[in-house]
Amino acid sequence: MSDWTFTVREVVAEPYAAVPQLTARLRIEETTGQVVHAIALRCQVRIEPQRRGYSAQEEKDLQGLFGNRERWSDTLRPFLWMQANATVQGFTDSTDVDLPLPCTYDFDVIGSRYLHALKEGAVPIELMFSGTIFTKGSNGFGIEQVPWNCDARNEMPVTVWRQLMETYYAGSGWLRMDHDSISALADYRSRHGLISWEETVARLLLTDDLSAIEGGGGA
Repeated sequence: MSDWTFTVREVVAEPYAAVPQLTARLRIEETTGQVVHAIALRCQVRIEPQRRGYSAQEEKDLQGLFGNRERWSDTLRPFLWMQANATVQGFTDSTDVDLPLPCTYDFDVIGSRYLHALKEGAVPIELMFSGTIFTKGSNGFGIEQVPWNCDARNEMPVTVWRQLMETYYAGSGWLRMDHDSISALADYRSRHGLISWEETVARLLLTDDLSAIEGGGGA
């Protein structure tokens, strides 16, 4: 029976991917000398927020996710960030492989909201592996599953995430809204002769009354 160890060597930001992407550089070791033809690797990536401390500003920015600090003993729990896949080429003993981690700046995604709130330090992540291993068996190919206890932890610097977002969304971000809200916002912008979406939102924030975009009311 094969014996496996997975290690995350580092997590880096990819500067030239088609979409925002981190890359987890993995080392996979098989310690019995088994010949591995390939691995169809799957991975769940979880963020473990309870494994780090938070500044006063970070606590404030995380209230929308975890509530007041008094509740954190109940609410600060690991959560799924993403799922990823990779095909690992054949090897014996050990190999290094890059696992692509596609990311989004969508604030409807809990991982993005959490990461945006962090100012410094590291993001504690856990990678939980599964998948199918193709080995050399007595009658040709052998097939086994990645053991359930194969996982690895990493402390990804917050600067890596910020570097990624700055590369793909330099000085900006985005929010998703339904069509009715977009139409109302566009109508407000047109009625007030505003030249950009930033100016439109800034005007509404100054009024402190988002009902100004409803029913054609003026600010």
